[in-house]
Amino acid sequence: MTDNELDLNGHWTIDPGHSRIGFSARHAMISTVRGSFNDVTGDVRVDVDDLDGSTAQVTLKAASVDTRNGQRDDHLRSPDFFDVERFPDITFVSTNIEEIRERAYIVSGDLTIRDVTKQITIPLELGGVMVDSFGAVRAGFEGSRRVNRRDYGLEWNMPLDKGGVLVSDKIDLEFEISLVKQDQ
Repeated sequence: MTDNELDLNGHWTIDPGHSRIGFSARHAMISTVRGSFNDVTGDVRVDVDDLDGSTAQVTLKAASVDTRNGQRDDHLRSPDFFDVERFPDITFVSTNIEEIRERAYIVSGDLTIRDVTKQITIPLELGGVMVDSFGAVRAGFEGSRRVNRRDYGLEWNMPLDKGGVLVSDKIDLEFEISLVKQDQ
């Protein structure tokens, strides 16, 4: 079956082994550092006939941050950034899901990092819906959104000798999500 024969209605969960929720930031004003969270869970309920009744909830374990550099990851886990001992979870809870065009959605909701919650909108494109080789129905979404990390209390930085700062304030959030249907 293809996405022409399947729809998004129903209960879905994030497949963490086939999903990536990550970020990228400018480093030292000259390069980009990318990272992701390896421990992600999520629950999505979709009613395409009444998107007002649809919901999405995502939880990232802040300690699972991975930038492929242990020293940097330890610093990101520290009180300078995510403070994972005090704030172990980064959460997103939707307040509205809107179809803006065919296969394109805006998901609005509350993003909480540390102890700060802000409303955010995330554009997501539907890559497709299909049955995998094990018989599970899957849906794929991708999108990105820029945020200011300081809005969430992530204040640490270091000035550079020739001007500028070590870590950009603007962070690009990156979403590559594989959902698995639960109520087949």
